[in-house]
Amino acid sequence: MYKITNFSAYHCSLCVFFCNFASMEDNLKQRTAKGFAWGLANQGSMQVLNLVFGIVLARNLDPADYGVVGVLSVFTLIAGNLQACGLTQGLCNMECPEQKDYNSVFWFNISMSAALYIVLFLSAPLIARFFNEPALLNVSRLVFLTIPLSAVSIIAGAYMFKNLMVKETTIIGIIALIVSGIVGVTLALLKCSYWSLAWQQVTYTTVITIGRYVVCPIRPSWHFTFEPVRRMLPFSVKMMLTTVLNSLSGQLLTVVFAHIFKMRVVGHYSQANKWNTMASGMLQGTVSQIAQPVLAEIRNDQDRSLRVLRKMVRLTAFLSFPAMFGLSLVAEEFILTTIGAEWLPCVDMLRVLAVAGSTLPLYALLQNTAISHGRSDIYLWLNVVQIACQLLIVILLRHHAIICMIAATSVFTVLFLLVWHAFTRRLTTDYRLRFLLADTLPFALTAAAVMLLTWWLTSLFSVHYTLLLVIRIALAGILYMAMVWIFLRELAGVNELKLTRFRS
Repeated sequence: MYKITNFSAYHCSLCVFFCNFASMEDNLKQRTAKGFAWGLANQGSMQVLNLVFGIVLARNLDPADYGVVGVLSVFTLIAGNLQACGLTQGLCNMECPEQKDYNSVFWFNISMSAALYIVLFLSAPLIARFFNEPALLNVSRLVFLTIPLSAVSIIAGAYMFKNLMVKETTIIGIIALIVSGIVGVTLALLKCSYWSLAWQQVTYTTVITIGRYVVCPIRPSWHFTFEPVRRMLPFSVKMMLTTVLNSLSGQLLTVVFAHIFKMRVVGHYSQANKWNTMASGMLQGTVSQIAQPVLAEIRNDQDRSLRVLRKMVRLTAFLSFPAMFGLSLVAEEFILTTIGAEWLPCVDMLRVLAVAGSTLPLYALLQNTAISHGRSDIYLWLNVVQIACQLLIVILLRHHAIICMIAATSVFTVLFLLVWHAFTRRLTTDYRLRFLLADTLPFALTAAAVMLLTWWLTSLFSVHYTLLLVIRIALAGILYMAMVWIFLRELAGVNELKLTRFRS
């Protein structure tokens, strides 16, 4: 909600981004700027649609319904990563992938997805027994259909990712969200409980698969060899293991909570995590869509890579910190206005998660820097260490309240960004710690000061929570842009923005 309202800030920053790539060749600059613009449109429209459908669903479903479908996410995410096997990134890192390369990946994905679905189908009784939830037996077998369905379009997605077809990706994503949202809401209004969420997921994957094949020129054939896959495996296997670990890390608390607490508590956490992911995912998804292809194209020019990375970091910090700190500021009013008072237990969870979520787009930049240089080993082992530490924190705090576990893992997430910086620094001509701090801390401190000032000023008001939500968003947005204009306009690229408008 906060990020959507500050559309003008995104529009301004997008123009800054265009001029910041003036040192790049015209073709790459134009494709990057176009990709970033459509990436923002893609992520923005997705969050708006998710917001609208999410509000309707949350008002017609019980928190336990979210808990039932939420615990299955870890299985679908891990299985999806196993079937892809990191080959999308492998194709992207190839200079000129050919039809045989895409064909090889297609049949490998189909084989893997079929095997995984059979295993998960047969494991459904064990999953239901582990979580002590009989409903998981049948609903899991439906949700797991998304695995073979998504495998059909993996090479189309890889081709679109490699060629920065962000516009087409945006259109397909919007259509898929609208169709699946309508299906989910209709079933929820018909009192289908958790089945509405399950069918929403299956519908979304189906529409995405159909859309990709409509716009993508790549088509599989029956003549194939797995030799191209074997060539990509040394790089791709590390990517696969890392994405599996990332999926496990992202769902770690959900699984632990489902084993310790009641499904209602899991549902509250799932709701808080959903809104946090939606908010941080807008910029994180945009960064991920363009960072690897762009950085891979200029990876042999170290000085240029450093300049481009620093500009990306500054842009990301300029947008991410006010958006996520702002979500933390208005968490209570946002939940009350959108999904109702019965979800108030998730407010404190959302506040803590949003602060940690402000660093996730920066993670995406550093991770894509390593990937673009072919260092999937760094990407793998840093994630192994990060997840192991998070698991240790969860184990040590297993007897404490749920909010303590969330807060401790969130603090660790923020601090571990420094470890990622230390390992990716050598890939970008000495991107020193002082550079990272200079590119991020001014925006973080400014955003934090603005949110605290806004909270103090508006705490004196005695108005309806919806009006308070609007007042806080408007006041925080005005104060932040004013502070940036007065103190940080050179760092944010405001002067370059004026020059670009004059030239245009």
